[in-house]
Amino acid sequence: MSYGGGFAGGFALLVVLFILLIIVGAACFC
Repeated sequence: MSYGGGFAGGFALLVVLFILLIIVGAACFC
Protein backbone atom coordinates (compact mmCIF):
# COMPACT_ATOMS: atom_id res chain seq x y z
CA MET A 1 0.00 0.00 0.00
CA SER A 2 2.97 2.30 -0.53
CA TYR A 3 1.21 4.03 -3.42
CA GLY A 4 -1.81 4.72 -1.19
CA GLY A 5 0.42 6.26 1.48
CA GLY A 6 2.25 8.35 -1.11
CA PHE A 7 -1.03 9.60 -2.57
CA ALA A 8 -2.38 10.44 0.89
CA GLY A 9 0.87 12.22 1.77
CA GLY A 10 0.80 14.25 -1.44
CA PHE A 11 -2.86 15.15 -0.96
CA ALA A 12 -2.23 16.15 2.68
CA LEU A 13 0.70 18.33 1.59
CA LEU A 14 -1.48 19.98 -1.07
CA VAL A 15 -4.19 20.71 1.51
CA VAL A 16 -1.62 22.18 3.93
CA LEU A 17 -0.20 24.44 1.21
CA PHE A 18 -3.73 25.55 0.23
CA ILE A 19 -4.61 26.39 3.84
CA LEU A 20 -1.32 28.26 4.27
CA LEU A 21 -2.07 30.26 1.11
CA ILE A 22 -5.51 31.21 2.48
CA ILE A 23 -3.99 32.27 5.82
CA VAL A 24 -1.31 34.38 4.13
CA GLY A 25 -3.90 35.91 1.79
CA ALA A 26 -6.19 36.76 4.71
CA ALA A 27 -3.27 38.30 6.62
CA CYS A 28 -2.33 40.46 3.62
CA PHE A 29 -5.96 41.44 3.05
CA CYS A 30 -6.38 42.50 6.68
